[in-house]
Amino acid sequence: MLIIKKMETEAEIRGRAFVHYQSWQEAYSGLLDQEYLNALTLEKCERIAFQWPENNLIAKDGEKVVGFIAYGTYRGEDLPDTGEIISIYVLKDYYGKGIDRMLMEEGLKHLIYPKIALWVLKDNTRAIRFYEKNGFFRDGMEKEIRLGRPASEIRMVLNR
Repeated sequence: MLIIKKMETEAEIRGRAFVHYQSWQEAYSGLLDQEYLNALTLEKCERIAFQWPENNLIAKDGEKVVGFIAYGTYRGEDLPDTGEIISIYVLKDYYGKGIDRMLMEEGLKHLIYPKIALWVLKDNTRAIRFYEKNGFFRDGMEKEIRLGRPASEIRMVLNR
C-alpha cells in the first residue's frame, strides 16, 4: 500500500537518500556531466538527508521509500513571502503511478505562501511538463550552475 508521510525514522532517511541517489542516476543521465553523476555517491546523499531531515515528505510502498519531496521558504531575496519546492524525486520504476502528483499535493499543503517557486534544469522537459501540469509557469528567470559542466536552470512559479 502506498502512503505519503513525514520522514521520521533513520530507515526512512536512508530510503530518501537512496531515492535521491538513484533518481539522479536515472533522470539526469545525458542531461548532466557523467563524471559529476559518478561522483554523487549514496554516502553523499545520506549525509545530505541526515543533515536536513526537516521539511521532507516521503512516498512509501510498504516499507520501501520510493519518492520524496523537500520544501521550505524560498532562498532568494527577489521573491519575498514565497515557498519553495527544493526537490521532488520518484524512482523510475514508479513513474506513471501518480506518486509525483501526490507528493506535490501534500508538499504544497505544507507551504502556506501566496507563491511557490522551484528551479529545474532547462533541458529537463519531462520535469517541466510535470510542473506545468501542476500550475507552475516559467517566470523568465534563468541561472547558470556548474554540475561538472555548465548547465542552465529556469525558475518556475505557482501563484495561489
